[in-house]
Amino acid sequence: MIDTKLLPATPEAIVEAAALIRSGELVAFPTETVYGLGTNALNPQAVAAIFTAKGRPATNPLIVHVLDVESSRPLVSTWPLQAQRLAERFWPGPLTLVLPKSASVPCEVTGGGATVGLRAPSHPVARALLEASKVPIAAPSANRSNHVSPTTAQHVWDDLKGRIALILDGGPTSGGLESTVLSLAEDPPRILRLGLITPAAIEQVIGPVQLPPLKPACEQQNAPLPSPGMLSRHYAPKVPLEIAEDAAARVQELLAQGERVGWLTLQPRELGQRNGVVLVMPHSAEAYARRLYAALRELEAAEVTRIVVDAPPQAQEWLAIWDRLRRAAA
Repeated sequence: MIDTKLLPATPEAIVEAAALIRSGELVAFPTETVYGLGTNALNPQAVAAIFTAKGRPATNPLIVHVLDVESSRPLVSTWPLQAQRLAERFWPGPLTLVLPKSASVPCEVTGGGATVGLRAPSHPVARALLEASKVPIAAPSANRSNHVSPTTAQHVWDDLKGRIALILDGGPTSGGLESTVLSLAEDPPRILRLGLITPAAIEQVIGPVQLPPLKPACEQQNAPLPSPGMLSRHYAPKVPLEIAEDAAARVQELLAQGERVGWLTLQPRELGQRNGVVLVMPHSAEAYARRLYAALRELEAAEVTRIVVDAPPQAQEWLAIWDRLRRAAA
């Protein structure tokens, strides 16, 4: 059992965190998407410790966080014009670029695969940590594997207390969902994970892109995945979740069966004296994404036995939300 520290993300705490990362320890820190669990990406033993702390499958790769294009170049064997254009438009920000890795990137980072995902985060704490560490930081979300990603330091504490050295508390994250992952190792490029940056925004920069495969064949073969966030079941609460077109009827049905129901709804609802918890979700995709993971954790804490979610709108800005809900319901 590790004595985990939880510290406000002051300059002094960031210096302490950077020293821990350089020495191969694990540090959780805020990004503009979710909290990440980071260590020195060039230290194979430290990277392996991330998988142990999370209970993460070894074939599920990690994203490497960098400051900028200059610090990315040594980590890849090629940097195409598409990568340069996308970095100029979206970095720092929630876009991960997947490219053939260089020999300097340990196989532990890539799950044994030949490509690596790179991202330059925009959160000031993440950037200060990268500057102080002076190493690229491999960092998946700072939660137990397959659980709902953390958007506050308390979420990290709940999942990883006793497993990691330090948690930097930078307040709630602003994005709420993980980065968009785009593979430039395919032609045309393919989105491997839907995220805060939409396919349309990417296509405005580099032209047509492919959407994610419904289920990568490598998941069935226990082969390296090309990106995090591709497992059929992921980002999931500890109780069954379902998406319902007629959520009101489904909630009443489950209540009648004696379930304690958590309901994520887009409209104010009443359960009367029935055994349930109603959380009203925002109507904009951006605000919904920011709220989603925290809402799911609130329902877990309320000890519901089932979660029902109103089907969100069918529009491109809701694609990433649909993706997370479908994986949570798998």
